[in-house]
Parts: sequence; C-alpha cells; structure tokens
Amino acid sequence: MKTTYIRLSIATALLLGIYSCKKGEATADYEKTTSLDSAAVAVSDSVSSVATMKVKDKQFIKTADVNMEVKDVYDATISIEKSVQELGGFVTHSDLKRNVVSEDTYNTSNEEAMLVKKYQSENTMQVRVPTTRLGELLTIINDKKLFLNSRSINAEDVTSSIKYAELEGKRIKKTGENISQLKTNKDKVKLDDENMSENNQQQLANMDVTDNLKYSTVDIYIKEPKIRIAEIAITNTKSIDDKYKFDFIYSAKSAFVEGYYLIQKIIVGLITIWPLVLIGAAIVYFLRKRKSPKKEQTTTEI
Repeated sequence: MKTTYIRLSIATALLLGIYSCKKGEATADYEKTTSLDSAAVAVSDSVSSVATMKVKDKQFIKTADVNMEVKDVYDATISIEKSVQELGGFVTHSDLKRNVVSEDTYNTSNEEAMLVKKYQSENTMQVRVPTTRLGELLTIINDKKLFLNSRSINAEDVTSSIKYAELEGKRIKKTGENISQLKTNKDKVKLDDENMSENNQQQLANMDVTDNLKYSTVDIYIKEPKIRIAEIAITNTKSIDDKYKFDFIYSAKSAFVEGYYLIQKIIVGLITIWPLVLIGAAIVYFLRKRKSPKKEQTTTEI
C-alpha cells in the first residue's frame, strides 16, 4: 500500500510538471500575441483585455455580464440597441420595466385632478455582437454608466472541444461506412438510423460552437439610481361620484316599481303552490268533520 502511495505521488508530480510547462508555453504565446496586437488592446484598456484577448492556436467563446446604473434607462436602451446594430450584432432580449413605488391622486378642482406616480426604471437586455468587436461594445456601454455595480467577462477555451468534435465526426463517418457494408436487415436499418441521428446531433453542436465563436453574448442590466416622478392630469372622479351618488326621486320610483314586482312574485308563488293549498284545505275539512260527531255525542250524554 505504501508503494502504491509513492507511485501516485510521483505520477502527480510528473503531471504537475507537464501542466506547468504547457502553462508557461501558453503564457509566452499570449505575451507574444498581445505585443503584436498592442494597438487593439490599447483601445480596450478602459474595459478589459479579456474582450480582445488572442492566443495562438487557441479559440475562445467570449461572454460578458454588465450591471450598472444610468441616468435614463430608456435613452440608454435605445443607444445600446443602436450601437449593437452598427457593430453588426443584434438584440435577443430587452425587457424594460417601470416599477411603481407609489401612486396618489390629488384633486385640484371640481373637474380636474393630478395623478402622481413615483417609479424606478430598469431594463434587462441580452445582445450578441461579433466577437472581434466585443471590446468596442463594452467601451460604448461603459460610457453610459453613472455607477458600475458589477462586470464580468469570460473567455472559455474550446480548442480541445473543437478537436474532439472533429475526431467524433471522423468516427461517425467511419461507422457509417462500416454499416453500409453490412447486409440489409432490421439491425442494419436500426444501426444506420442511430448513426445518422448521432451525426445530426454532432453537426448541430458544431454549428452552435461556430456561432458562439463568431458572436459573443452580452447580458446587460441597467437601472436608474433614483426614483422618478410622473404627473398625469386626470378627471376628478370623486366630484362625479358625488354628483350622481344619490337621486331621491329616481330611487323612490325604483323602490315603488320593485315593490310592485315583489307583490306579483308573491301572488305567482301562491298560485304555483295551489295543489298544496288544496290538499291542506281538504285535510282540515275532514278533521273538523270527524270532530263534530264526537262533540254531539258528548253533549247528548250530558
């Protein structure tokens, strides 16, 4: 067991050494590339070098997330959307909201009133811009800020994933050639269908990676730091309600008509239950007739 532990320690040390060498080579390549592209980096110094980073023999999928406060959310939204289009990108999501904090109505005359709304504007956006122009867009967005809450820029290295996808494509193609040499039967049809499905999924994944390499996704959240006030002229509804709230003549007339209809309903109800009334009258008649002979008999005995 001790020997196994020593072997594992040696293997770990070797792997760390290899990783350090590769990391040093990548760093050297990066420094060489950035020195050649110093002009491009200088443009985005105020934003981040990650947005314009280039490394030899490496491919990155770049994304960014910006959260900031602006003077006017609506104006900033229009400006950002216009800039994205000018850079060759497009907007995939824009959700502008005005969250009402309070809402009060103040009567200014018998006919007029003022509706006062206190609100705060915000917008959640998602845009896609050519990766080569990501730094320019972030610089434009940065110029709109009053206060930057947070900003993150990510560069995901997908070089190995792309190479693996190429190998998978060759494997799928080879599998298809092998299947085509089999005799036609149910198993061959099933294998061919599965291989085609796998090939389609691989092509779709390749298309997604290619698209994400070409266009960077930027999530933007902007809001206004202070509450705004909107004054809206409206009609004084309270005076209108008071004007038509109660009319004695009309109410008395309506009450008289409703009473008349109530009497009609009662009469109709009594007519409806006439069989019950008839049966009740017959029962009372027979009970009285039965009691009468008993009273006469009692009187005779006395």
